[in-house]
Amino acid sequence: MKTPVEKRFSEIIQFVSAKAPYKVELGLILGSGLGDFAESLKPDFSLNTSDIPGYPPSTVVGHSGKIHFVTYNGKKTLIFQGRIHFYEGYEIQECLLPVELCYHLGAKNLVITNAAGGINSDFVPGDLMLATGFNSMFIQKELSVVLKTGSIERRNAFTTMSGFGLVQKIITSAEQEKISLKTGGYFFSKGPSYETPAEIRFIRSIGCDAVGMSSVHEALYAMDLGIEVAVISCITNFAAGISSAKLDHSEVTETANLVKNKFATLLKRVIEVS
Repeated sequence: MKTPVEKRFSEIIQFVSAKAPYKVELGLILGSGLGDFAESLKPDFSLNTSDIPGYPPSTVVGHSGKIHFVTYNGKKTLIFQGRIHFYEGYEIQECLLPVELCYHLGAKNLVITNAAGGINSDFVPGDLMLATGFNSMFIQKELSVVLKTGSIERRNAFTTMSGFGLVQKIITSAEQEKISLKTGGYFFSKGPSYETPAEIRFIRSIGCDAVGMSSVHEALYAMDLGIEVAVISCITNFAAGISSAKLDHSEVTETANLVKNKFATLLKRVIEVS
């Protein structure tokens, strides 16, 4: 028997599938302040998530709540302009709805983007970082409810992503476009508050280079469904204790806006090659 969430999601999937103009090859989830990219591609068809019965609304600035069907250089792409965050009070399963929609609409690849705080001393706001590793220790309990049998082995393999084909394509794309692309480990924090300097020292000590409040559960779930995944972080601020600057969400969106041209150039090439 389906749970209430599963029943609602089944209805959402049916609703979106009935309106979808085509099956897609690639999914793209856009993070805080990065949503303008979707509309720059002139979507073939768009849906406001507020018009989808039962779709969880995003309450965060910089997440407008739209789903776009885009054809770019012949590649049919499903783009989520905004995501559903765990810290907004949703169940973990609700946060995975965009991934579920990508799967049911045919996506074989998924690129997840986010705004993140830089921990690595070589990073500065405005850098782009391709995640080559993850830490998901603080969300294992929640994920165990939704990941399928065998996911533990997949999760262990996923914590180091450098060998993934999609990851390598993104690295090559950045080189071709002469875009400086950092690589490093991403740490998932449940939020909603920013991390303390002491927490950042701990995160740095276990080898992570950036920290954010999304992406890991989405990526793990996508992999569990057999979708190839890559995660790109826009370093929008220094993490707590790395600099004396006060942390504020407006800094996140402002920095993302400053790098939107570089970000768009890379993502366009990634869509072409994925």
